[in-house]
Amino acid sequence: MDAAHHTWRLIESGYLSGAENMAIDEALLEAVADGHSLPILRIYRWRPATVTLGYGQRGSRVVNLDACRRLGYDVVRRCTGGRAVLHDREVTYAVIAPVGQGCFPAAVLESYRVIAEVLRDVYRSFGVDAQLSPRRMAGSGTTAAEQSACFTAPGQYELLYRGCKLAGCAQKRLRGAFLQHGSLPVDLDLEKLYMALDTERRLTPVAGARLLRGHVGWLNRWSAELISVEAVAERLPALFAEKLCLTWDRTGLTADERGRAVQLQNERYAVDAWNLQGLC
Repeated sequence: MDAAHHTWRLIESGYLSGAENMAIDEALLEAVADGHSLPILRIYRWRPATVTLGYGQRGSRVVNLDACRRLGYDVVRRCTGGRAVLHDREVTYAVIAPVGQGCFPAAVLESYRVIAEVLRDVYRSFGVDAQLSPRRMAGSGTTAAEQSACFTAPGQYELLYRGCKLAGCAQKRLRGAFLQHGSLPVDLDLEKLYMALDTERRLTPVAGARLLRGHVGWLNRWSAELISVEAVAERLPALFAEKLCLTWDRTGLTADERGRAVQLQNERYAVDAWNLQGLC
């Protein structure tokens, strides 16, 4: 007997600013938590490139704000935890769904596992034999940039290849629903990543990039053929649908969701006091 199919919303947002992306994710989490929406997979990208901070991070302590300005990077704090991430030539996803229903067990780690298995298959479909991280491993970096970067610290049910972390992710739970968003880097400029996260200025960008190279992976680093961001953005929802038995409702954001996202953007994600203060 065929597995039962579930209807989800698929929202393909294209390129948006960091403030817009984070506001939309939170607005959609609220909609699902309040029972106003089906579960959602959102696929999006970033323009300009953006450094996102974990909810508890303080911007001046974990990113080089002057370097970010010189590079033209936005800096935005997420509503989820974790470490700093540079979003540039990548595909980003957000999964928003009720906890303990349909595809997802109630346990936090198990919901990570379900999504990680789909992402693993995305990488494998492009010829990169990604593996799930078997246990939480403390970041071993010695520089501020290594310790700040999400991609240097693989956690349980995250993806590794040749010892390098391939995809970062973070979760937030709200009133019986969860948001998990994460990144699939297609290309990555390690010198710029180091510059953005180097608060100590101990190393040159070239030397810093050399350190990060032992921790951080991206798709085109190991793929046999050059992969485009567009190809990954197409493959990702296709494999979500295949692996989780999903049927897509491609209705875009509702008027209420758009309005709430604009409100969140104006009150939080476009405001330096929110983005840079943090908790630590």
